[in-house]
Amino acid sequence: MGMTMTQKILAAHAGLEKVTAGQLIEADLDLVLGNDVTAPVAIREMDRVNKKGVFDKEKIALVPDHFTPNKDIKSAEHCKCMRDFALGHEITNYFEIGEMGIEHALLPEKGLVVAGDAVIGADSHTCTYGALGAFSTGVGSTDMAAGMVTGKAWFKVPSALKFELTGKPAKWVGGKDVILHIIGKIGVDGALYKSMEFTGDGISHLSMDDRFTMANMAIEAGAKNGIFPVDEKALAYIKEHSAKPYKIYEADEDAEYEDTYVIDLSALKPTIAFPHLPENTRTIDEVGEVRIDQVVIGSCTNGRIDDLRVAAKVMEGKKVSKGMRVIVFPATQDIYLQALEEGLLTTFIKAGAVVSTPTCGPCLGGHMGILASGERAVATTNRNFVGRMGHVESEVYLASPAVAAASAITGRISGPGELGL
Repeated sequence: MGMTMTQKILAAHAGLEKVTAGQLIEADLDLVLGNDVTAPVAIREMDRVNKKGVFDKEKIALVPDHFTPNKDIKSAEHCKCMRDFALGHEITNYFEIGEMGIEHALLPEKGLVVAGDAVIGADSHTCTYGALGAFSTGVGSTDMAAGMVTGKAWFKVPSALKFELTGKPAKWVGGKDVILHIIGKIGVDGALYKSMEFTGDGISHLSMDDRFTMANMAIEAGAKNGIFPVDEKALAYIKEHSAKPYKIYEADEDAEYEDTYVIDLSALKPTIAFPHLPENTRTIDEVGEVRIDQVVIGSCTNGRIDDLRVAAKVMEGKKVSKGMRVIVFPATQDIYLQALEEGLLTTFIKAGAVVSTPTCGPCLGGHMGILASGERAVATTNRNFVGRMGHVESEVYLASPAVAAASAITGRISGPGELGL
């Protein structure tokens, strides 16, 4: 039996000709990632076992993005811990305020991840980089510490699910709708410790930003990773952003998959995840009357330039509903600048939204958009667990930038079609 795309990458990084699902391996790492929440824990673990050096100062990335700009003294101390470590170890890829961004948008943009890489990060959404044909997965801070010291990590080789995408999405249907549809279909544990491997001619109709969104949310189905084949769009992205050598891996024709799902993209509608799980999905025509208090457009899931363009197109020349709070978070400084130059930020501000510096803050209920008891938000983020964005009696509805923008205008969950778009 042949190997899947993920299995081939893991085999190569373990120095093995072949691996099989369930096998335990030790693999070399191309990059180890940490942020201001998880890296300080890893640093303290290194101190505890008296490990002072890192395996390669070029292959570690440290990004202060969760509670930055610092929201309080504790978050400032966390960032100082990471900053001191980065400077003390001469970490090349340390991104301070002003040059930083939300980590999972920043690393591909900086060219730090390319096809064929093996990447771990002490953040669950590290699986984002599968959009580039890399194996990437989230780990705990202790595994991050071991990775920073040794450049290696232990893995159990995952089995795989195949998602064959066919057809072309309709207008206003994007990667967020596709992945919410899939999670609604298989459930939040439907891919538990499995690789979600996306294939099919429908992929050609998905932008790289669509693919980043889908790979990002593989973890919301319980997956170890999500991964896309490396086509012309992926290669163009890699070559534009990186000078690193890359390697393209393709699944064998006889690769083994536990199950195969065929998804006709042309049949999908804008999809919303109701509280309190990403699997609790409804299409826009099934929503009913759901009034909302806040809209968040951004995050590592949907804060890229295509996302902002879609939202701005919906909001152009309109005003947000009276009493509505709308917060827009470009995912990186470069995306922020591009959105500024294209006039997108002007559109948001004229509509009545506010625009924030890149931060993870509102997504995890950290800062810059906390919900009070009884409040509801439509968010382009990736999780809507109880208390995710604030009070345990608040509610989060996950949606695409198009739906989020339309909802900001109407004051209730709406699709662009209700605005005549």
